[in-house]
Order: sequence, then C-alpha cells, then structure tokens
Amino acid sequence: QVQLAESGGGLVQAGDSLRLSCAASGRTFSRPGMGWFRQAPGKEREFVAAISWSGDNIFYADSVKGRFTISRDNTKNTAYLQMNSLKPEDTAVYYCAAGSSSVVVKTRPGYWGQGTQVTVSS
Repeated sequence: QVQLAESGGGLVQAGDSLRLSCAASGRTFSRPGMGWFRQAPGKEREFVAAISWSGDNIFYADSVKGRFTISRDNTKNTAYLQMNSLKPEDTAVYYCAAGSSSVVVKTRPGYWGQGTQVTVSS
C-alpha cells in the first residue's frame, strides 16, 4: 500500500507563489509516476500535473501551463508543485496522486493523498 502525504498549502494573495510537497511511503511501484489534482468547491476533481519517474515525461493542464512546475526528488520519494502567479480560480483542495507511470497518474491514479487546501484571495 502506498501512502501519500501532502504539505505546503495555505492562504495567499493573487500573484503570490506557493510550493506543495508530496511525500510517498510504504510499498511503492518500481518507478512510480506522481502528480497533482485539485478540486474546487462544487466542482469535479481535475488533473493539474504529472511527472514520470525520470522526469522526462511531464504533463500539465492548460489552465496551469507556464505558471506551475512539477518536479520530484527520488532520493526523498517526494514530488513538488511550484505554483507561481496564483489566481483566485486556483483556490481548491490539492491532492497528490501516484500510479505506475505518468500517463496512468494523469488518467487513473491508483493512490491519493488526503489533500491540502490552497486559498488565493483577490
């Protein structure tokens, strides 16, 4: 079983930056893909970003391209989401996800974290 623990959420103003972290533990895949989703109040959970084990394959939602950067440190089993130029519409609970590859994470992740709240005020 894979456990994912997010951290780094908080309340910021529009234009600010925030970095989320996701630490993976437990029995992991051989070379897991990791990623981030988010869910705003009253909306469905949506894909944000995913990264392969090597970092060679990275995917972003159109809404965050150019503002968010996903990265990982495999020595720490941790993935990151650097969020710049935050907008009020980025307000959501952000969930870390893991799967056997970055493509799997993007489409049908098998593991989820508990989520961390990000609130962007205007």
